[in-house]
Amino acid sequence: MMDFSAAKGPKLTLDESSVLDIGACIVDGNNLAPGRAIPDDGDPRIDHSLEGFLFTCGPDHIRHPQPMPEGFEGKRYPLHGSFSSHPAKILWTKFEDGNAECRADIDIVTAEGRSAKLERHWRIDGATGEVSLADRIVNTSTEAMPVFLMYHMNVGGKWFDEGTRLSGGMLENGGFPWTFGDELGGIFCVPASEKSEAGAEVRLGPIAAIGGKTLRVRFGTETLPFLQVWRNQRAPAHVLGIEPVSHRWVSRDELEEAGEFNILKPGEARNFMLNFAFV
Repeated sequence: MMDFSAAKGPKLTLDESSVLDIGACIVDGNNLAPGRAIPDDGDPRIDHSLEGFLFTCGPDHIRHPQPMPEGFEGKRYPLHGSFSSHPAKILWTKFEDGNAECRADIDIVTAEGRSAKLERHWRIDGATGEVSLADRIVNTSTEAMPVFLMYHMNVGGKWFDEGTRLSGGMLENGGFPWTFGDELGGIFCVPASEKSEAGAEVRLGPIAAIGGKTLRVRFGTETLPFLQVWRNQRAPAHVLGIEPVSHRWVSRDELEEAGEFNILKPGEARNFMLNFAFV
């Protein structure tokens, strides 16, 4: 894990062994990542990544395993795709004028044996404390391929109290308490917002344990047009996930039939953007 922080904002660790995703996210001395308070999904790559504050799903698949096409002998796409566990090649890091930046490339081999590259750029603004992620996925194979993406931002439920709420223009009535759904959990996926340069914004807070701050998440809706939110309090799990995502919450077959695959030809690329701050 690589320490990554600026003059202001959270203190992060970036996982060089797994796509340079975020492990710890420390705010006011508290690590908001869920750690071991997560479900056992039976996939050690995801089990490891779920412990952290942010992990990335895709590019060949998102959400739970589904059968692969003919020619793959009854295999299934891995849980949340093939990104996790691919090591990052860090090209450079900068800590200048209170700001922090890190640029890395990650070469991916998909479940279907195709190749792709994730060009990843992390920034923390030392004046505002805002963390920004710019991702570019390039099809480096010789075949066209659909590209999916989901960011899982997982926060430990132990940090929340009765005053903590989800809020955003895409949510019913503009928001509701973080304990939505059934007693022990729930999940929903909604259109993020109208497409705009500003993207979509969702907030989680206030969180008394970090001085009443609120987690503000913004993401580009041109390539992440949906927001999924997941809550799991089935022991030992105690976690809430804010999950900007590229596709509706339906089966892979249904997406394909509806013409909703995002196809990248060889050499083509697709950009994804996310940023967050504690305000």
